[in-house]
Amino acid sequence: MYQYDVIVIGSGPGGEGAAMKCAKSGKRVAVVEDFPMVGGGCTHWGTIPSKALRHVIGRLSEVRANQSLFGISSEGEVPFSTLIKSAEGVIKKQVSMRRTFYDRNEVDVLHGHATFVDPHTVEIALHNGAKDLYKAEHFVIASGSRPFHPEGVDFDHWRIRDSDSILGLTETPQSITVYGAGVIGCEYASMFRNLGVKVNLINTRDRLLSFLDDEIVDALAYHLRDQGVLIRHNEEMDKIIAEDDGVVLQLKSNKRIKTDVLLFANGRQGNTTDLGLEAIGIPPNKRGVMPVNECYQTALPHIYAAGDVIGLPSLASAAYDQGRFAATHLVSGTCDVHMRPDIPTGIYTSPEISSIGKTERELTEAKIPYEVGHSLFRSLARAQITGQAVGMLKILFHRETLEILGIHCFGSQASEIIHIGQAVMWQPRPNNTIEYFINTTFNYPTMAEAYRVAALNGMNRIY
Repeated sequence: MYQYDVIVIGSGPGGEGAAMKCAKSGKRVAVVEDFPMVGGGCTHWGTIPSKALRHVIGRLSEVRANQSLFGISSEGEVPFSTLIKSAEGVIKKQVSMRRTFYDRNEVDVLHGHATFVDPHTVEIALHNGAKDLYKAEHFVIASGSRPFHPEGVDFDHWRIRDSDSILGLTETPQSITVYGAGVIGCEYASMFRNLGVKVNLINTRDRLLSFLDDEIVDALAYHLRDQGVLIRHNEEMDKIIAEDDGVVLQLKSNKRIKTDVLLFANGRQGNTTDLGLEAIGIPPNKRGVMPVNECYQTALPHIYAAGDVIGLPSLASAAYDQGRFAATHLVSGTCDVHMRPDIPTGIYTSPEISSIGKTERELTEAKIPYEVGHSLFRSLARAQITGQAVGMLKILFHRETLEILGIHCFGSQASEIIHIGQAVMWQPRPNNTIEYFINTTFNYPTMAEAYRVAALNGMNRIY
């Protein structure tokens, strides 16, 4: 029997944030990780490898687009396995760095599967074959999520992939169907189309990414179609049939779509199976999500949860903060710092999207008087120089107080550009107004200059 102050289940962003905070507060901490390396799904199957893959595809596309300019040739197919190797070096660096965090803070990392046997004890089936009992005063469950697998779909067939197994393709397919047009589906549809793959994007709803501003969604849909992605809205899967020469998606509308590979990207499931949560009175819902209070406590106050296992926003960035806030409450009994209501979204399509704050639809429904400032990237010198002229920055602001209400960006570096606006939005009044961008000198030429252009555009609509 081993005793700790805190046992954290999962070493992804949520688990790491909780473990580091507890360790630095003097607690004796152990982290349980079922995978042989630390980092969680974010590092090994999700954010890091997919964004590294997107980066190398983008560079390959640029080379092919400019090969005549530089007198080079990039003809011929690059195997998908070669492209994905670009992610392996990044993953190794991330794992090495994160392992040093645990070592430096004297956090024990136990590689195995944890199962609760009572509210203060877990049995850990270690990878060396041993099973031991570990007790703790507190627990933080941050076991992450995995792709949702509906019944009747043969994910063991090599032609049927989810967002984890798609990274294991050895060759680039000629055609692919992406079922599910959420963030993951749109990102992969964009990546495969940039590789020259014929892409069918099947959306179960009436529009793409409806949580975004309508103008941004329209721009995304236009550019995906312009690139050659075939988008079908309001469709629902009937069945998926894997054959020797392809995979068939049978839709309830009686459409049949046959491609080389199918990527099922319609939802995720919390990794709470076989943790023994039902036995201790904190069962997750049917999607593996655990309810928590504002301090990230479950129904058992000494057991906390953070990250994808508690549902939205299901972002790596948010998970780290959730783990840290949960640990703060665990250590001190209070937590005066909470997750801000406005969390930036980053969607790594090509071009990418990022937004924070209210959309035009939300402001209209709330009857808030607002105005819009636009900056088209094609008008920016930096975008013209880099050849990344597709996109725009959009600022929504209160017509009377000039307070910034929302910022939406579509185009190259959108996920970086958004943080300038985020910093200004969160300033106390009167420093959080559109006038900040008008009265601030920006480096020239830069993409950041889009804020000044958009602010002036917006003010011209008032005066």
